[in-house]
Amino acid sequence: MTASAYDYYAGGAEDEVTLRANRGSFQRIALRPRVLTGTGHVSTATQVLGLPLALPVALAPTAFNKLGHASGEAAAARAAGRAGTLMCCSTISSTPIEDVAAAATGPLWFQLYVYRDREVTKDLVTRAEAAGCRALVLTVDTARLGRRERDMRGGFSLPDGVTIANLERYGTPDALRWAGTSTFTEYVHRLVDDSLTWESFDWLKTVTSLPILIKGVLTAEDAVLAIAHGADGIVVSNHGGRQLDGAIATIDALPEVVAAAAGRVPILMDGGIRRGTDVFKALALGAAAVCIGRAYLWGLAADGETGVARVLDMLRDELELTMALAGCATVGAITPAHVRVGDVPVFHRS
Repeated sequence: MTASAYDYYAGGAEDEVTLRANRGSFQRIALRPRVLTGTGHVSTATQVLGLPLALPVALAPTAFNKLGHASGEAAAARAAGRAGTLMCCSTISSTPIEDVAAAATGPLWFQLYVYRDREVTKDLVTRAEAAGCRALVLTVDTARLGRRERDMRGGFSLPDGVTIANLERYGTPDALRWAGTSTFTEYVHRLVDDSLTWESFDWLKTVTSLPILIKGVLTAEDAVLAIAHGADGIVVSNHGGRQLDGAIATIDALPEVVAAAAGRVPILMDGGIRRGTDVFKALALGAAAVCIGRAYLWGLAADGETGVARVLDMLRDELELTMALAGCATVGAITPAHVRVGDVPVFHRS
């Protein structure tokens, strides 16, 4: 990878406090394993929105997979299918959703930004539906793009052959790629609607019958509002530490969102997942599943589809081992009693 492409994948906003916190907060959660439970065979199978998954680890929506490997999002989708899990394809994909769907060997979701031109947004939804996507994931934490200083210092730009492929058909130069004095930040601020409200979400629900998850929720207050407005699921996310620096780490935000949801919708989370123990901790704190971004991007950059598949295999193997040693034969057996957050064990799921 070029240095600027690597920094685009690796970097966060400003001083990268939240980026580091996403990892550091996992390290402050201790496991409370149970013994003599007779745990022999371990199953990592689960369901999310009625969709059976072989493991509770999905591929998060990440932009420009072709910066890491020429096969890009198509390779990632194939690897997810091999692992028995799902991929959420980004609007800012370097491969059109139609081509990702054609390559996929497992279920797809589609991550959506709402553009100022609502006809573009509606057409993206129609295309996702036609491609067979099972759900939409609305990202709500990018009204403005975070100050990503690594990208600013490195002069990040797209190389030849890498575009915002899903927007090519709409014909505007900004939708294809940026050049000269134009930057990705300018692209976002020109095209993405920065005035979204809950009424905007209500509008989106009128143009699709697909389930819609809201991605970017970090508080109980917004979780309550999301459910009140009919969200089918919530993704606890701080955009990988790339938006508001100093925002709460996602694993720290997870318990209050789970408590506010009170079992009414599934709660997923992303940010900082690097080990099977991290997956276990998130499940113990109420996540239905986790999503990985950087972890699979590094696998993709190293070895394409095989690299992504290897990352998912490693996480599955580590999760199985953690479950066995903690005394949990199934994902459903993982409870808050299996972790200690700070000095206080959490004995009961809210």
